[in-house]
Amino acid sequence: MSIFEALMMLGFGLAWPCNIYKSVKTKTAAGKSFAFMITIELAYLCGVIHKVFYNYDVVIWLYVANFVMVFIDLMLMIRNHKLDLARAKQKQPLTQEA
Repeated sequence: MSIFEALMMLGFGLAWPCNIYKSVKTKTAAGKSFAFMITIELAYLCGVIHKVFYNYDVVIWLYVANFVMVFIDLMLMIRNHKLDLARAKQKQPLTQEA
């Protein structure tokens, strides 16, 4: 196990709960990129696959945790995009601040 890989994954992992909280609170997908989120998901998936087949160690759980957090944020982004479309259709302003 590389301590630097573990620290990198912990560092990335600290950002996702903040992003999830922001997605829940703002209820908008503004500023989010579907392509970016899918790219990040694929990168974490590749990390898990590498750990399973070539270098299995406990860091795999950091990859899995990050994958799950990005997945949650991706689902919130899809929900928020639908809310954005509904607001635009009703021409309703966003009531909560970012």
